[in-house]
Amino acid sequence: MQPSPPSEAANADSASRPSNGQMPHSPPTAALPVPALQDVMARVAANMQRVIVGKPDVIRIALMTLLAEGHLLVEDVPGVGKTSLAKALARSIGGSISRIQFTPDLLPSDITGVSVYRRETGNFEFRPGPVFANVVIGDEINRASPKTQSALLECMAEHQVTVDAHTYQLRGPFMVIATQNPLEMDGTYALPEAQRDRFTTRISIGYPDPGAELAMVDEHAATDPLATLAPVTDDREIRAVQAGVRRVHVATEIRRYAVELVGATRRLHELRLGASPRATLHLVRAAKATAALAGRDYVVPDDVQAVAAPVLSHRLLLSSETLAARRSTADLVRDLVARLPVPQPATTRS
Repeated sequence: MQPSPPSEAANADSASRPSNGQMPHSPPTAALPVPALQDVMARVAANMQRVIVGKPDVIRIALMTLLAEGHLLVEDVPGVGKTSLAKALARSIGGSISRIQFTPDLLPSDITGVSVYRRETGNFEFRPGPVFANVVIGDEINRASPKTQSALLECMAEHQVTVDAHTYQLRGPFMVIATQNPLEMDGTYALPEAQRDRFTTRISIGYPDPGAELAMVDEHAATDPLATLAPVTDDREIRAVQAGVRRVHVATEIRRYAVELVGATRRLHELRLGASPRATLHLVRAAKATAALAGRDYVVPDDVQAVAAPVLSHRLLLSSETLAARRSTADLVRDLVARLPVPQPATTRS
């Protein structure tokens, strides 16, 4: 028996999911020019700053990841605003939102959905899981088993879900924002290398400075700003913004620079595993998004350097000697950026 499309009744519990169980392909969208793109992202950033106080760089990287059509991994200790960052971004851009609390007993079908047999029709009906949304918040992703974590691999790489040999498309914009606790904490599993490689960037929020923490106490003590946070754009405009980023020019010298930077990680004796070719693609896309946020329709070496650490560091595996020396992958990436020759400014617009 073949699975049939889910009925509306099967999806009555989630207004953000389509009643046919399959998010349709995104319609073609005209690209926004860079000035209009900047204006949209400035509104989103200002909206997020109502919730995330004193962390403009964190918000910038989150928005850059969205523009690069990638996925964001937020790693830090509990209580610093990882989930709040994800919710603030999701609510600011509109579209459908879902949240998955990862736990050790979570199953892959709890994420992707499941085919259910309906006796009255004699067919199987697909009931979509929470991954069928524009923004999927995976809370504490490394508290689930690797088998469950792997349920996101196809979704993140190909924007589709395959269940019982049937493929269902995910409508854009589609972004996974996952939070994880440090591995030293109880009840955590290391993310598989293949899954870390699907995340475009990894960031750490860190503790706020005393002034920002005091402002947060003053503003958040009476009411939760997330409760009143309204969208400042919508999924259609975000697709237009992403289309505008795709048109940002990357000169041959800049592309070669990105390839050399990623390739250099594979030759470091301090690493057991260097960055993949997928990392090169993500590095270039992130640099294009950074250029667009800066108001340029072309990429310069500074754009590549600015995103090198958040794009590459989580994909690298340190050797045992480097671990013993207490060096981080971000340190190694920054050292590479400092050593690698930079393309001349006169050739970056060719």
